[in-house]
Amino acid sequence: MEINQCKIILTGAASGIGRALLAQLNNYDVQILAVDKNREQLAETISSLPTGSAKIASFICDLAQHQAVDEMFQQAINTMGQVDIFLANAGFAYYEKIEGADWQHIEKIFQVNVFSAIYALEKMAQLNHQRKHYVVMTASGMSKIAIPGYTLYSATKGALDRFAEGYRFEKNALGRLALVYPIATKTKFFEHAGSQTPIPWPAQQPEDVARAIIRGIAKNKEQIYPSKIFQAIYCLSKIFPFITLIYQKVEVFKFKNWLQKASGNQIKV
Repeated sequence: MEINQCKIILTGAASGIGRALLAQLNNYDVQILAVDKNREQLAETISSLPTGSAKIASFICDLAQHQAVDEMFQQAINTMGQVDIFLANAGFAYYEKIEGADWQHIEKIFQVNVFSAIYALEKMAQLNHQRKHYVVMTASGMSKIAIPGYTLYSATKGALDRFAEGYRFEKNALGRLALVYPIATKTKFFEHAGSQTPIPWPAQQPEDVARAIIRGIAKNKEQIYPSKIFQAIYCLSKIFPFITLIYQKVEVFKFKNWLQKASGNQIKV
């Protein structure tokens, strides 16, 4: 899909992969509604951008609420007239041991990571019934290979993965859905997931993920793997399942060490 001249919504725009995407899209002749729940951080991100070809407006909302998503789309229509590309990048993780029973804890991560992305896809199809449009959801390598500590996060990304697989059989011919499978990305994502959280291997820079997403859109891809290393490991694991098991065992060791340190330091897990 040709990116120039497009009207774009980008969620999670204030930091991490979203910030890197915003910086790179700033070089295109596009209009962007940059969305985040952190007003100060989003303002700082936008003000830090050099003068570019893009026209960027901001919108503050909590994507866990469907009314907020409706308001976001209405704001996009009011300011841009239409939406050609939706980048469902917002999301978060817990790094924790599953114990106890907390409905709201589960609900919150599914609302942001899953419900808002799928609902946005439905909104895009509704708005662009007779027009080409593109939705990109940031999934994760953990949607393919789950690891301990990120159990709920892996579940949300796995839900998007299975949704996309089924949706592609019934989608509108003019709409395209792409999923991105980044590996651990060197942002504050892991700091927010839990205190002193170990970062899985391998890892990459958010700018690399952003470039892969933009290339993927230009090539009309439905699956975007920013890390060729992960893509190769995942493909090999289908033939040699022990590869996945070895990787998960290493992460189990790291998780147990983290739990021990967390207990000793009285860190909430």
